[in-house]
Order: sequence, then structure tokens, then C-alpha cells
Amino acid sequence: MGQGSRAGGDVDTVSLALRRSILAASRSPRLARWMRRYGMRLGARRFVAGETLDECVAVLHRLQQQGFKTNTTLLGEAVRDEDTVRQVAAEYLRVLDRIRQERLRTNLSVKLTQLGLVISEDLARDTLTRLVARAAELGNFVRIDMEESTWVEPTLGIYRRLRAAGFDNVGVVLQAYLYRSEADLLALLPLRPNLRLVKGAYLEPPDVAFPRKADVDRNYIRLIELALTGEGYTAVATHDERIIEHVIRFARAHGIGTDRFEFQMLYGVRPQLQLDLVRRGFTVLVATPYGTDWYPYLMRRLAERPANVLFLLRNLLRR
Repeated sequence: MGQGSRAGGDVDTVSLALRRSILAASRSPRLARWMRRYGMRLGARRFVAGETLDECVAVLHRLQQQGFKTNTTLLGEAVRDEDTVRQVAAEYLRVLDRIRQERLRTNLSVKLTQLGLVISEDLARDTLTRLVARAAELGNFVRIDMEESTWVEPTLGIYRRLRAAGFDNVGVVLQAYLYRSEADLLALLPLRPNLRLVKGAYLEPPDVAFPRKADVDRNYIRLIELALTGEGYTAVATHDERIIEHVIRFARAHGIGTDRFEFQMLYGVRPQLQLDLVRRGFTVLVATPYGTDWYPYLMRRLAERPANVLFLLRNLLRR
């Protein structure tokens, strides 16, 4: 093995160790209490559009004026009681109506564990169907987010059932770090799906997911190319400029128009890159979450990008 390979392996090891440390720390009740008390003031607001829908709507308007599409999600997951599921569904219905009222180019991104999947698959499917049906009435779209590998099979099953029921205003997500994702993508292609492709942000065992970043990146590019050469719509969710430029070159080389794909990025992460892509004529969607349950989301963002940790630390030292 050459020196370059060893260096790459060392970087992967350090990166994985950092991710594990941050995600392990996120389970500390003491840290959670401290972050919930001070986190927004220390800079969490950079990544979260606010704790209320009104705060989020103000951010969505600003992004739209800059030329972005957006999606929004009510932060939270792993709901374990039906009353909370009903409250979440009611909030999403309110969000859909508010989007129409405000004339926003915004769609929904939802987690099925927030819609009752932890309780039962039937509950999650029925709750999601209500949201997708209302979105269809309003000319809007709902993206089913992907969570830990445990939930991949029921998530894809619910997506297929909605498509079979005639809903074409619903999309799903595949994660490149999972070994199974290529087979899942090939199975979905006949549906001409609207797919968001991501690398993956949850910790998974090595028998389920690629442990090395280089392998994840390689698989990610392969999935993007397979999706782009299909007949659906592809949302490439990455902040990696190298991959973004590869996608642009690949699309041009294969005559794939810019109406067949978009780039998706997270609110607060590499905003200048987002603007540069819009100015070059590409569609960019900014994922813009809100809600009081922002702590787990923030910790995953910190685990993904060490620069985000430095941002919060700088804000802490300034106070």
C-alpha cells in the first residue's frame, strides 16, 4: 500500500472518530440541556431557520428573493405516541397552506418516524397519504426523507404504495453509504422517480454501510450517474464542489438538461457556493428546517463537517 493510500486511510479514520465522538456527545443529557439553552445564541440559528413557522417563513422569503427553491421540515423524529403524530400532521397541513398563502417556491421534506412509523407502518402511511393528498390539491410536493438503515425497507414500501395509488408529487431519498442503495435505485428507476441522493449522515455498522469516505464518494457518483441517465428527476444533495462539477460535466456530456436535475444544500452550509451555482443558471434548493427539536439535527450537521464545530466554538469564545 502506498503512502497516499495510507494518508487517505488516516483521514478516514480521524473523520470517522470525530463523527462518532460528536454523535456520542449528542446523547449526553447535560450537553443537550446546555445546548438547548444557549445553542441558538451561539450560532445554531445559522443552520436552523427558527423555532416557529413565522421565523421560518421570513427566511424562506429571503432565500426565494435570492433565486433559490426551498424545502422545509418540522424538526423531530422517532415519535412514539399517536397524539404527537396528529399534532405533527396538523402542523404540516398548516405549513402547506401557509406556503400557498405566501406564494413560496417551497415543498415539504418529512421523516416517517415523525409521522408514526415507530408505532406502526399503517399509521405512517395513512398520515403521509393525507399530507401528499393535500399537497397535490395545492400543486405542491412532499419528499420522504431517509433515516437509519432500519427504516429503509418500510420507507421504500410506503413510497411505492403512494406511487401505485397515483400520487406523482412524492419523492424519496437514497443514501450512498449503504451497500443496498444501488439495487434500490435500479428497482425504482421504472417509476421515473423524483430522487434525492445523499451520502448519508447516520452511524451505521460496516456490514451495512461503506466505512471509508472514498468508497462512499465513489458509490455516490455512480448512483448520481445511474439516476441522471434514467427518466426521472434527480436532486443531488451535496456541498462537495468536486462532485458538483463532475455532475455538471456528466450532464453536459450526455445531453441532460438542467430541467432534469437540481442541487440541494443545507441552510447555512456554504451559502456562497449556493449563490454561485444559481448565478451559473443551475437550480439550487436550500433545505430550511425549523422547530424547537433542533438539537439532534444540529449535532448531525456538526458531525458531518468539522468546520461547523469551529463556527460554534468561535461564537462561544466571542462571548
